[in-house]
Amino acid sequence: MQTGKIGVTTDNIFPIIKKFLYSDHEIFLRELISNAVDATQKLNTMARVGDFKGETGDLTIKVEVDEKKKTIKITDRGIGMTADEVNKYINEIAFSSVNDFLDKYKDQASGIIGHFGLGFYSAFMVAKEVDLITKSYQEDAKGVHWNCKGTPEFTLNELDKKDRGTEIILHLDKESEEFANESRINELLNKYCKFLPVPIAFGKEQEWKEDKYVDTDKDKIINNPNPIWTQKPADLKEEDYQHFYKELYPHAEDPLFHIHLNVDYPFNLTGILYFPRIKNNIEIQKNKIQLFCNQVFVTDSVEGIVPEFLTLLHGVLDSPDIPLNVSRSYLQSDSNVKKISNHITKKVADRLQEIFKNEREQYEQKWDHLRLFITYGMLTEEKFYERAEKFALFKNTDGNYFTFEEYQNHIKENQTDKNKQLIYLYTNDKDKQYTFIEAAKGKGYDVLMLDGQLDSHFVNTLEQKFKDSRFVRVDSDVVEKLIQKDEKIESKLSEEEQEDLKPVFKSQLPGQAHYEVTFEAMQENTHPVIITQSEFMRRMKEMAESGGGGMGFYGELPDSYNLVVNANHELVQRICKEKEEKVGKDVSAIKDELKPLQDSKAELEKARENKKDEEISQEDKDKLEELSKQISDIENKKNEALTKFGNETPLVKQLIDLALLSNNMLKGEELNKFIKRSVDLM
Repeated sequence: MQTGKIGVTTDNIFPIIKKFLYSDHEIFLRELISNAVDATQKLNTMARVGDFKGETGDLTIKVEVDEKKKTIKITDRGIGMTADEVNKYINEIAFSSVNDFLDKYKDQASGIIGHFGLGFYSAFMVAKEVDLITKSYQEDAKGVHWNCKGTPEFTLNELDKKDRGTEIILHLDKESEEFANESRINELLNKYCKFLPVPIAFGKEQEWKEDKYVDTDKDKIINNPNPIWTQKPADLKEEDYQHFYKELYPHAEDPLFHIHLNVDYPFNLTGILYFPRIKNNIEIQKNKIQLFCNQVFVTDSVEGIVPEFLTLLHGVLDSPDIPLNVSRSYLQSDSNVKKISNHITKKVADRLQEIFKNEREQYEQKWDHLRLFITYGMLTEEKFYERAEKFALFKNTDGNYFTFEEYQNHIKENQTDKNKQLIYLYTNDKDKQYTFIEAAKGKGYDVLMLDGQLDSHFVNTLEQKFKDSRFVRVDSDVVEKLIQKDEKIESKLSEEEQEDLKPVFKSQLPGQAHYEVTFEAMQENTHPVIITQSEFMRRMKEMAESGGGGMGFYGELPDSYNLVVNANHELVQRICKEKEEKVGKDVSAIKDELKPLQDSKAELEKARENKKDEEISQEDKDKLEELSKQISDIENKKNEALTKFGNETPLVKQLIDLALLSNNMLKGEELNKFIKRSVDLM
């Protein structure tokens, strides 16, 4: 019997392995099975080149759990090891046998997983004791039994072992007894080993007998050793891709379409990416792409290798050229990663362009699901934007689709304003803004549907990209001012009448938000009162709500609206006439009282022009202050009279409520009052 100390440069490597080597202790099973796969693949390589003359036979790797003994056993029929090799590759930590093997068989070996020589020692993250029983494929080789109890000491004995290959038996420690459970091991095998290239058996197939499932003698193979991403696209049919998607995501809807990646220069990369059906909620969809290295699962957090917008895709990527940290748990920064990321972006863009060009009708049918990916990509990746300009679509309120160039030509004639700017009208809620949409259509304008999760950000990007263009939401102003033209409509109300009516309409405004009352000369058949919201302020608030950087200030501001009164509408004319009849004399008397004061103030202010503050006498300053106070008091008296008239005139409140109702802003008690008032007025 040989005894000795494991060759490491620290007194005791095991606490370090247990605590720091791997980010997650469950990785141990992946590492040990990966070693078994390597041993099997080495044997296959040697048999292929004629260095192994025997029968390879059944190469299935077997995993067994003993819940009573708290042990896990992993068995392979691969290349095995001699005592010298155990000394070299097990007792000298981080001296990987793979490196020696690859040096010798670098042109023939493929699919070898390990590179660091540390995978075996992951066993000690969960085991208090490990037995390794192995026998080399070489003729006359002896069986070897290696044992270690989680300290630098080990024992190494010869023993009788009939078959080549390796058994590893883990005696689990107290903290890791959760792994002595069949369902837990089944979960880990499904996560990490589902597509390893060698069959892996765990448990037995079952059949239904006498009202229950019973085990058969047949091993249950838990993995698919030949997943379709390892096959040539020419050998696959559409149903193969659909079936594989269901294998990856059993409960998901069918995807829109797929992209099969198969690159061998300047790096190796295979994989299949699927476009899932989604309309909103980006966060739920992330982390669905699974990253593999030679069919070994690494991670589903692929932000490093896949551009952020493509993390919304589903599927698998596999590359031996992706640099991993020592525990194969996460990506390391590397120029290859950037190259791979750029290639994936290009490949996705090329595929979208191909589908758009060859199957435009189907592409349009899928656009509502595709739009989020493409918008996200155009916002975050400049190179993708440049490619996507050719296949990104606008959809209008009539359900018609246009490329950016097609839409520009579609609206150029009718929607160019007097300053030669092209105005893109849009809505983010077709039902809520229906009245505004219809008004715009009545003028011959076209209205886009921009109701996506990222569209408030996207319109800003498009305004920067499109020359001499501006995006205006259809409810941001009255239809006559959405696209400024040279023609002008005359107002039937004088400026003085408009000023008098402002406090009348202000008297009936709801108090939950800030409203600015303005008057516009519109067509007589346009609504009497319209509520709009500033395009700039609304857009800033929307961007703040959706996480726009530096926009938090706008998100804290109260909602602000414009109450636009149609100066030419018959009902507004009627209110103006009633105002004159009921409070006209009182208001005129107040104005007569105001006029001399305003004239005196104007004279004083004119005398002060071009004078410094110290050149103005205190007497003049006091006089101006007194005049301002008198004017303010009298104006308040005028406003009180006009406000009282507004409060006593149901038609004013009715017109405001109609505007609120048309914007879906009239609810609860106020809606109930509106209905009762409507009956009374009729």
